[in-house]
Amino acid sequence: MKKIILSAMMLTGMLTFAQEGKLTVSGTVDVYGTVNTVDGAGAPGLLVDTPKDATMFGLGMANTIFAYEAGKATAVVDLAFGPRSADASGYGSIVNQMYVSYSVNDALTVTAGQFNTFLGYEVISPAANFNYTVSYLFNAGPFTHVGAKLDYAASEDLSFMVAVTNPHGNFGTAYGEDYAQLGFQAGYKGQYLNIAYGADGFGATDQLYLDYTGGFDVSDAFYVGINAAHSSSADAKSGYQGAALYLQYAASETLSLGLRPEYFAYNGEANNDESVTAITLTANTALTDNLNVVADLRIDSSEDGLIEGSSEESFNQLTVAAVYSF
Repeated sequence: MKKIILSAMMLTGMLTFAQEGKLTVSGTVDVYGTVNTVDGAGAPGLLVDTPKDATMFGLGMANTIFAYEAGKATAVVDLAFGPRSADASGYGSIVNQMYVSYSVNDALTVTAGQFNTFLGYEVISPAANFNYTVSYLFNAGPFTHVGAKLDYAASEDLSFMVAVTNPHGNFGTAYGEDYAQLGFQAGYKGQYLNIAYGADGFGATDQLYLDYTGGFDVSDAFYVGINAAHSSSADAKSGYQGAALYLQYAASETLSLGLRPEYFAYNGEANNDESVTAITLTANTALTDNLNVVADLRIDSSEDGLIEGSSEESFNQLTVAAVYSF
């Protein structure tokens, strides 16, 4: 009888704990069709880190996010499967994010685990981007970090973030004072200055990343987004710089048109200042509250052979994708 009573008490306690918390499940599924002007497969920016593998019809990724919130603590498991995220996700090319966070108060939050980078304008999930293909700046910078960070909201307009993480290139397989990466972010009214410095996991221990991400509303229908970045390393004698504009016009409640011009160049002794430009025209249509059809007409040009997934000097492609969010 005592065992039965004890078991009942434990079950009651577990049910009470479960009722106090809240589990949410969200995610995306995307598929695409693409054609290009060259002979063979491949499409710059289409499969994030593996654009050479893009085919005429293909799968993007299935992204499922589990978040459990109880009181001041939250746990998140973000899983991504598919060719779009194959090299961009973390361990096993499956874990996009996995972290726990604790709200010390209304202004201060502590997060530890694997989380998406604070650098740049675009993210891995296509549902969070206006364009379906990603920029050269996105592919050049970190995708995710493993470590800890502090987010502080000084006011509704002003915020700060500091982070200590492993090198993003190897997710922390090395150890020592020369293998850490430090991060900082200052945000004011939607404009963000991002800095990361330290080991990158690819051999450099002094890699510096400077990044500005922001934007503003010109009118109720017209928005301008901006991303500019610079990276350099004395160890590797290389780096990059680039800039992209995100011009977006809401033609109606369901149709938006966009233009993304981008310039990207490598610098330093190891890269000989090679550059590439990309212009992307996008039509983003919401068929339902959950389903968007995104069409990208993209023109990449480089005399230095820097077009992703191609050795051509010019590469034109048309991609139409279906992105479902839940």
